[in-house]
Amino acid sequence: MNVPNPDLPTLSCHTACLLQESLKCKDLFAGKSIHGRIVKSGLHFSVFLMNNLMNFYSKTGSFSDAHSVFDEMPVKTIHSWNTLLSAYSKQGKMAEANEIFDRIPNPDSVSWRTLIMGYNQMGRFKSAIKVFSEMIKERVTPSEYTMTSILASCAAIEALYIGRKAHSFVVKFGLSNYVAVTNSLLNMYAKSGDPMMTMVIFDRMGYRDTSSLNVMVSLHMQYGQVDLAREKFERMNERDIVTWNSMIAGYNQHGYDLDALATFGNMLRDSLLFPDKFTFINALSACANLEMLNVGKQIHARIVSMQFDINRPVGNALISMYAKSGGVHIAQKIVEHAGMSNLDIIAFTSLLDGYIKLGDIEPARQIFESLRDRDVVAWTAMIVGYFQNGLNTDALKLFRLMVRDGPKPNSFTLAAMLSVSSSLTSLSHGKQIHAIAIRTGQASSVSVNNALITMYARTGSINYARQVFSRIHRFRDTVSWTSMIMALAQHGFGEEALELFEKLLAAGIKPDHITYVGVLSACTHVGLVEQGRRYYNMMKNVHKIEPTLSHYSLMVDLLGRAGLVQEAYDFIKKMPIEPDVITWGSLLSSCKVYKNVELGRVAAERLLHIDPENSGAYSALANLYAVCGKWEDAAKTRKLMKDGGVKKEQGISWVQIKNKVHVFGADDVLHEQKDEVYKKISKIWEDIKKMGFVPDTAAVMHDLEEEVKEQMLRHHSEKLAIAFALMNTPENTTLRIMKNLRVCNDCHSAIKFISKLSGREIIVRDTTRFHHFKDGSCSCHDYW
Repeated sequence: MNVPNPDLPTLSCHTACLLQESLKCKDLFAGKSIHGRIVKSGLHFSVFLMNNLMNFYSKTGSFSDAHSVFDEMPVKTIHSWNTLLSAYSKQGKMAEANEIFDRIPNPDSVSWRTLIMGYNQMGRFKSAIKVFSEMIKERVTPSEYTMTSILASCAAIEALYIGRKAHSFVVKFGLSNYVAVTNSLLNMYAKSGDPMMTMVIFDRMGYRDTSSLNVMVSLHMQYGQVDLAREKFERMNERDIVTWNSMIAGYNQHGYDLDALATFGNMLRDSLLFPDKFTFINALSACANLEMLNVGKQIHARIVSMQFDINRPVGNALISMYAKSGGVHIAQKIVEHAGMSNLDIIAFTSLLDGYIKLGDIEPARQIFESLRDRDVVAWTAMIVGYFQNGLNTDALKLFRLMVRDGPKPNSFTLAAMLSVSSSLTSLSHGKQIHAIAIRTGQASSVSVNNALITMYARTGSINYARQVFSRIHRFRDTVSWTSMIMALAQHGFGEEALELFEKLLAAGIKPDHITYVGVLSACTHVGLVEQGRRYYNMMKNVHKIEPTLSHYSLMVDLLGRAGLVQEAYDFIKKMPIEPDVITWGSLLSSCKVYKNVELGRVAAERLLHIDPENSGAYSALANLYAVCGKWEDAAKTRKLMKDGGVKKEQGISWVQIKNKVHVFGADDVLHEQKDEVYKKISKIWEDIKKMGFVPDTAAVMHDLEEEVKEQMLRHHSEKLAIAFALMNTPENTTLRIMKNLRVCNDCHSAIKFISKLSGREIIVRDTTRFHHFKDGSCSCHDYW
């Protein structure tokens, strides 16, 4: 007969203690030695001890040993199964965990919770919720720990409907008194978009700990209630790192960057807590927004002193801070040290912006090429970088590469490319992007449609712009209305633009300062002085928008074009900010039209004081003297310009035919079809003179023979471009001509006759607007 050894329970407890000590030290060798002693001592029949041994192996990463121990156990309790299940779940080996779970004879609440926590840890929140649903179907009562886990799953994916069901189980199983469960409910409702229920639960809580208050601080910050968040923060007796991070992040996200940095400083000074990665990321973001390079460097020094890992994401925050704060070269060194492939999109775009400010786009492209995961955001950022740097051709090339080899363009990519097409005034490219938008399902995007309106307007296709605007009548935002108002104003349809603005107001949409640029521009282009004054006052007094230089310049232009030159000058003198080149240039142009030499001289002097090398000012003043018959003063002005080394900007016009841009200058001798073009324009010239056209030789501001003046007028760049386009396009097609200077009176008159002669619509865009010539008349009604 075997007599039980009374020392076995004591020995088992002692051995279990030894295993726990080995586990604390993560000493696998010691654990295996204890395992050997267990077998030699015959203790391997102890379920308690074998469960401890399994736990030791799983927590030291030796899963095969843990599984071997489990397989060799003659008797397995539910705790044995759960120990092995936990080992695989905590390591994210959910396939193996599921196999073990399916083999458990009768899974208990801990078994189900272990599986749920495993899925949560892997970010597979929907799978966790599915397991919880099965648990409820099996009538297994969840514990408070299960409920905190499943509420965390709902919060992570903002599953409010499921979260409310989970709440009902909390009530049903009497778990409402657990603070951890109530805090999880608070967190779920706060993150799932139900602030009212969050407040109700918070107000009903009998006991609130730091976590409870943290949720409320975070909730207030989430909804921009900065004062309420600050009030709760200041009333807290105990604050943990989450509390401080919630305040710093909230301040940073809502533009209170100085408060964010002050709170960061208070945390370092007043608490014993150490900053974590979230603290540093938000503090560095505040420095980046404020461009506080020195403060950012101090935070960097603390990161280094704490031996923080700066690979990701703290490294990305450092790169963004330096790039935005004028330290792009330091940012580049961090990239080289940490490895370019670890860059996230925020850091990359910050670096890109930094290089763009320096006018150096090549390093940004090198970083882009080295990115491990170039997603659509990275591609779009690089395209936008090219566009902002004026490298439209490079943007086009990169976009073509993206379409061929990269990710599918999103609405932001397409909007950026439409801006490129607008800048290039390339209707064909714009139409191609529009086709891609339709093909990829992005044609319903408001941002794409807004960009389409601008693109079609800037490439001279105002009717297409109207169609796009009409199609999005249910989804228009302020930008949509503003884009269309600006488009109509640029094309000379001022009354229609103002009608649209009145509809905007009637729809209850608040205009912004750009909307009013379009409105005042519309008034300027059609000479609606009183309406312009009324809208200017409405902008200031009704919508409380402070005028910018653009608004002031437009008012000067509006008054000056209408012949109110003195009033325009008086308006300038009352401006609260210094007038710029555009403001004085508008006054100077008006002085030339209305032959006001005295004010013209003042405007030119002020303009040249701001921009001494502005050739337009010299030319406008010389022309003003010339039209007033002051040939000697005109000659002196031109001599001053020559002696100062200021070169007159050459007038050029261009037209795109079959994806090729043809550029013409006055008296152009370089174009490959120059002989045919000169013959064509000579024929046109004679034909329109027979129709009644009279050359405006007064527009030639030189004391020359009439015949010479007429020849100079005949060879203006826009006339040559039109002659070429008539030769190289099918009949009845619209001609679109672009010019870098304001169209002169003679060309304006001649093109009206040419449109009637040829039966074509001719759209000419100069520096200020579009002219639609058709059947002998122009959309501007000769007011430009």
